[in-house]
Amino acid sequence: MKRPNLVNFMAIESDHHISIRASLSPADSQSRAYLKSSISNLAPSSPVQSLGMLSSEYYRLLIIGFDETQNEIYRKEYESDSFGNFEIRFPSYLEGKNVHAVQAFELSTYPGLEILIGTFIPIKVKTPKKVVISDFDKTLVDTKYSSPRELYESLRRPVEHFPKVQGSIELIKKYIQEDYKPFILSASPHFYENAIRDWLYQHEIFTGNIILKDYRKVFSLFEGDLTPKDLKTQGFYKLSSLVSILLMTGIPDELVLMGDGFESDTLIYLTLLSVIKGKTDPWKVWNSVKKIETFRLTTKQQSRFLNKFYRLGNLTKENTVKNAKVFIRCKSNNIEKNKNNKFAFDFINQHLGTVEYYVA
Repeated sequence: MKRPNLVNFMAIESDHHISIRASLSPADSQSRAYLKSSISNLAPSSPVQSLGMLSSEYYRLLIIGFDETQNEIYRKEYESDSFGNFEIRFPSYLEGKNVHAVQAFELSTYPGLEILIGTFIPIKVKTPKKVVISDFDKTLVDTKYSSPRELYESLRRPVEHFPKVQGSIELIKKYIQEDYKPFILSASPHFYENAIRDWLYQHEIFTGNIILKDYRKVFSLFEGDLTPKDLKTQGFYKLSSLVSILLMTGIPDELVLMGDGFESDTLIYLTLLSVIKGKTDPWKVWNSVKKIETFRLTTKQQSRFLNKFYRLGNLTKENTVKNAKVFIRCKSNNIEKNKNNKFAFDFINQHLGTVEYYVA
């Protein structure tokens, strides 16, 4: 029986709403073989095993919400984009009761048949809200994709093939132990998700909140939010993804951002803080930084992103980040250069005190 494959499902309860971010793809032979494997034969997956996720279809989900006594209090159908991705938001308090769990059924594969995708308990972001968001490549793992050979090796081998960054691993685990909700944000292709999740679990970083770059959007002529330029520049993708995470969780009281000094993570993180901590007008921020190569956008990208950016700015009218910390991992020969780095805008430079550079 052909069955849709659940790639990712994030359900976050915060600010009286439940936000769901989900992705489905056609089931592939690798995933079926994995399920049939005996425990003794299980091993960390490699990205090449998930290349089937490059295909895409439209899907329709039925979301049902239940209270603590398993009574149905919410039911609604949602349609995906052309890549099988969903972004859903609905109230967490209905009919005088809280939504305790949600079930998802796929409806379009076999019309008239509801295929159970899974039952999920939303992750609650309680007050005081504490969130830690970490980059993956060069921050938790010292990956290398600069040459065709290195790219080929990354596809065929599990992530554990690359050296781990122990200092960063200990840092994120420290914040998780302090009840920070963890999110992993990476510019790696979306079909790396299984391999990255295997690595995270192997190192006792237990989170399903993984956001990766959907390469299908890069090559879509009509619906994609990304373009071929975004294969090399990460500014727009990372800033847009950070905004999406905070629209799900709400403005946290305490926020920790982890990245590396090899790309533009410092600039991206401080741009975000200028809005959610400094309360700088989103239009002023964007009108300034859009001239930087890192944030170069198409007209279509700009209109979509500004809508989200303003929504984030509106949230700061009710709450702002009280404590923020940015950790940037560097090589020892680059740390002084990074420490002396200044940016062209005062609304960004005023948050330089939140940045801590470390060697790992």
